Amino acid sequence: MEDHFKKSTPELRLRAFRAIDEPETCELFIEGHTAVLTSIGVTKVTSSKNGWAKNPAVFVIIVESKDGKTLYGGARVHVAGGSEPLPIEQATGTMDPGIFKLVWDFSKQGTGEICGLWNSHELAGYGIGTPLLIRTLIAISSQIGLQSLFALCAPYTVKPVVNCGMVLVDNIGNNGTFYYPKLDLIATAMILKDVSDLSLAAEEDKLAIMQMRANPDSLRIHELKKKEITIDFELGIPHLNRWDLFHTIAAAESAFLESEIQEESISF
Repeated sequence: MEDHFKKSTPELRLRAFRAIDEPETCELFIEGHTAVLTSIGVTKVTSSKNGWAKNPAVFVIIVESKDGKTLYGGARVHVAGGSEPLPIEQATGTMDPGIFKLVWDFSKQGTGEICGLWNSHELAGYGIGTPLLIRTLIAISSQIGLQSLFALCAPYTVKPVVNCGMVLVDNIGNNGTFYYPKLDLIATAMILKDVSDLSLAAEEDKLAIMQMRANPDSLRIHELKKKEITIDFELGIPHLNRWDLFHTIAAAESAFLESEIQEESISF
């Protein structure tokens, strides 16, 4: 396997697609994400479970070699109403069931979650994981039709998502925080309430996201964190004519109403 980082200027591609359209690429994503988590001693993270690869409401971004054979990082957008609950619901629902009603309230207009962010050790120091992938996830969410986005953040990702316009979800957990994925780690629930306008985003982040939206398949960058690197963007999601957000919202409503009925039965 060619090491693209032995070159003086690595040449990569940042690409978006719907998970069910590329099962083999999803397998590479799972392998890379699992390796990164294992290397830091984390083995139980909801967003790293593999059911998402067959979820029709999941969209993926990857950083890959130009030949598509090697993945160096990636992240995902899960839309509420898919074949499984959002990762934040799966992760925190037993600690605070209020997350289900909260997600449904935002699902009515189209909501999702950014999650599964990882990058390989070769990308360390380039700033690709944060903030680039976070900005890119927000950028492609407008193609999907989403109005809002949740995130369950590790401490080091709170500032980058705040810079992109996210705010604390302070009415669940302990003022928005949970011990997750293990007792000595804290995760913070965040939400972006205006995917289109980004009214609370820092100017630099807002400009970068809007640039991605305006030029999804023609953007190229040559430097990150003062390091030379060439990244070509291919953010136009293929086959979006097969995507139906309204059907997905209807599925989210059915799932929420079913959970409410089950909860009432248990209470009774």
